[in-house]
Amino acid sequence: MLIPFRRALLTAIRKHNCRLFSDSTVTSSTRKGLVLGVYEQQSDSDGVSLTEAAAAFDRSLSGRLSEMLSLSGPPLKKGKSRIFYGLHQDFPSVVVVGLGKSDPGVCGKENWDNCKENIRAAVSAGCRQLQDLEVALVEVDPCGDDQSAAEGAVLGLFEYDELKTKKKVHVKTRPHGSVDAAAWQKGVLYGDGQNLARQLMEAPANHVTPTVFANTIEQKLSLFADRVIVHKRPQSWIEGEQMGAFLSVSKGSEEPPVFLELHYKGSSDSAQPPLVLVGKGITFDSGGISLKPSSGMDAMRADMGGAATVCSAIVTAAALKIPINIIGLAPLCENMPSGKANKPGDVVRAKNGKTIQIDNTDAEGRLILADALCYAHSFKPRAIINAATLTGAMDVALGSAATGVFTNSDWLWERLHKASVVTGDRVWRMPLFQHYTKQVTDSALADLNNVGKYSRSGGACTAAAFLKEFVSANHWAHLDIAGVMTNKDEVPYLRKGMSGRPTRTLVEFIAGLASDV
Repeated sequence: MLIPFRRALLTAIRKHNCRLFSDSTVTSSTRKGLVLGVYEQQSDSDGVSLTEAAAAFDRSLSGRLSEMLSLSGPPLKKGKSRIFYGLHQDFPSVVVVGLGKSDPGVCGKENWDNCKENIRAAVSAGCRQLQDLEVALVEVDPCGDDQSAAEGAVLGLFEYDELKTKKKVHVKTRPHGSVDAAAWQKGVLYGDGQNLARQLMEAPANHVTPTVFANTIEQKLSLFADRVIVHKRPQSWIEGEQMGAFLSVSKGSEEPPVFLELHYKGSSDSAQPPLVLVGKGITFDSGGISLKPSSGMDAMRADMGGAATVCSAIVTAAALKIPINIIGLAPLCENMPSGKANKPGDVVRAKNGKTIQIDNTDAEGRLILADALCYAHSFKPRAIINAATLTGAMDVALGSAATGVFTNSDWLWERLHKASVVTGDRVWRMPLFQHYTKQVTDSALADLNNVGKYSRSGGACTAAAFLKEFVSANHWAHLDIAGVMTNKDEVPYLRKGMSGRPTRTLVEFIAGLASDV
């Protein structure tokens, strides 16, 4: 004898001549799908609370969708999904995703907008479910926030499988129902920007050398040649600029270094001081003579994450035509052990004349950034922001919850923090005390030491203090992104692998800065 719930469910299915499955038995011939949103019920007595697009779809079916949702199981919670087949002739597969509460807004404790994050996560889950069913075209419910929905779709579907014979089905997405086309497209570009950074970071180091990295960014920016100039500075130029710290790192590798310099002219006011973005570009980090453990060393193909996020943010800013002038700087090289490599105890001279004792060749990112930061000041910038997968200590401190920000400017911090609340890709302010500066200026042989006197204590802070010795600008921020370099399962709308964070936060910051001009 069937229990009442089961009997009612089967009756509804027969009545509407549709099929309901909870597994993935659909064939690959099913090519079109739909993702719709449903809000969490406030109480057991409430009915199904659909989004505007889902409600319109439900009306077109004379209420079948809401009826099936009620019959097919308990109310959908945030992040959960349910798939229906055969409900609509145009959409053989329909995934309904749980959005949580209808309007939770910004959460002060979490420092992000819960609604936006819920939408990104839910849309991502729905799109992936359809991709797993080899559905090639997916229409997406904007869920009340077109940009966040587009970001969730684009970010959620990305997977680096370029070198695999068997690849996932390429899914095209488009909005369903009433849509703000400009907001949707903005979300697509934000997602594409982060995916570009993920692609660069994920690719093997023998496929993305300094030269290949520079060529890839040049190719991406060729679409905007009317407002972007790309300089790929060779070793001879680097030597002429007396970037001794950068050259000391690169000399251990057979791959030649490249100093990538990008000029985005988004403002018609040529006198507008530029924002300068600097990214650490170590395309593979073995640690040099201070060799890293072999376990996990393969992930050091992504030690150019700072350069990847900075350059991808500029590509996105150009695609969005953000009216601001930006200069991007990316010192690119490998850190390898060889007869020419830096040795512990060596002393090198940076572009500004300061000498640096290298007691750990695995603290190389700060060396190449030192010269790049010196060069950044020549553009008389409005502000300087550098991003780098700089220290394992930052991962220990914050994990993958947020990017650590060290800054000498409250003005800059407030704008970065505001941008991160919008994107959900959070930042957290860290200290720049003199306490840490003393630890890097106490050196036996030179002006500075590339590691703090107490190497295991406050490593992220002493690294930032080191960089500060090469900064005179009033508005400077150092983003240590080592903790957010990879994603396991922390960010639900990103698959496992390199994260490309915080590209969207940088783009949102740039857009906000442009609106202040």
